[in-house]
Amino acid sequence: MNYGRLIPGGGSLLRRLCTASPVSTVAELPNKKYNLYQRLSELEKTGGTVSQTLNQYIMEGKAVGKGELDKCVQELRKYRRIHHAFEIMEWMIMRKINFSWDNYAVHLDLVSKVKGLVEAENYFNSLPPPAKNKYTYGSLLNCYCKELMLDKALSHFAKMDELGYVTSLSFTNLMALYMRLGQPAKVPLLVNHMKQRKISMTGFTYVVWMNSCAALNDLDGVERVYEEMKREDEEKIDWKTYSNVAAIYVKAGQFEKAELMLKKMEEIVKPRQREAYHCLLGLYGGTGNVTEVYRVWRSLKMVSPVTNRSYLIMLSTLKRLNDTEGIIKCFKEWESKHVNYDSRLAGVAVYAYLSQNMDEEAALIFEEALRRCKGPFFRIREMFMTSLLEKRQLDGAMSHLEAALSDVTNDKYRPSPQVVRAFLKYYEEETDLDGVDELSKILRSHNFDESCIKTCITASESSPEIEPVLKEDSYVNNENL
Repeated sequence: MNYGRLIPGGGSLLRRLCTASPVSTVAELPNKKYNLYQRLSELEKTGGTVSQTLNQYIMEGKAVGKGELDKCVQELRKYRRIHHAFEIMEWMIMRKINFSWDNYAVHLDLVSKVKGLVEAENYFNSLPPPAKNKYTYGSLLNCYCKELMLDKALSHFAKMDELGYVTSLSFTNLMALYMRLGQPAKVPLLVNHMKQRKISMTGFTYVVWMNSCAALNDLDGVERVYEEMKREDEEKIDWKTYSNVAAIYVKAGQFEKAELMLKKMEEIVKPRQREAYHCLLGLYGGTGNVTEVYRVWRSLKMVSPVTNRSYLIMLSTLKRLNDTEGIIKCFKEWESKHVNYDSRLAGVAVYAYLSQNMDEEAALIFEEALRRCKGPFFRIREMFMTSLLEKRQLDGAMSHLEAALSDVTNDKYRPSPQVVRAFLKYYEEETDLDGVDELSKILRSHNFDESCIKTCITASESSPEIEPVLKEDSYVNNENL
């Protein structure tokens, strides 16, 4: 596979496009000033399109090699900038840049995510015979598995088997599909098939196998798989393996065993592996060991640049530990150092202040978030709603509800079950009004149909009584994580 192949074409722009140039590694790309990846990664903030950016880059006399484009696609996919990655590949097709065999597989995956599975199938069927290889077959299998289409996945797997395209990844995709379908008992059967065929297992295959044992409440099985992994190929064990086993122990309440795995994990973590430190924070938080959480946090700040996401993980961990004082201190530290304001962090701080009845402080943080970010802010507003209703301040809660319903377009906001239940409880305990009728009137005034209203009311009756969940994707993130 030749990643450097370019089809020659007429015109100076295309010749510049096809000029070979040294390509930075993926890790180096974001650090080169004004480089192509940096421009593409900032499109969500600056606006514009991928094609405009690429054409402008070439007009400035800069050469764009295919290897650089491939790396940009890789990085954008990594950070879930799916549409921009897709647009790069569409631009490559328009410019008649030859795809390598695995480029077709990546493009197929992006087509599925941007245009849907039917279009991905059409794309696969339209490929020339040489491009229908183990990579594109494997990519389509992954699409079926992601969409939980078991029958199609099994049929496609059988076709791959006939063609000799089945790999360890193919089996692992099916294992992951069975796990998502709630059928963990099917995973060991696939493992046995792999062993019979002498297909070696990847580290991720072992992880899925362990998780299937955990789902079956078979901790002994988890440990047997881990020991087999060590015995068969210890080099496949990385920090993610230890993290996964530790997470299983945390969920099972085996905190001592979890911390042993976390110590093993720390032995092999490299200084700049922020994701690993984030996992350590969350897992030590899961064991309730606040001392270790703060130790890991100090270590992270010493060895790696601390991002907004790092602070979010730490704040969320402290929230789990009910360390309100720590949340407030950590948030103030972030406020003094941040470059890009992130309303997700403000949400955790608001929660902390409200839990201590420090309403004025919570309101000040929210006002700052409103000033610095575009929103939406419905998750933070829901915290105020539940807090105000507990204090029997209906007008304030109603004001936040109206704002949440008005701020979000395209019917993207539905009051959480916890908020609906809080309103209904208030009406029941404090007034003679029918809470369902009153809330329904409000929702109808914001164009909710009767089925949506019924769904909101029904969900409030069946969901657990917890505070509104802090969901990362519910907040605007102003930083390239």
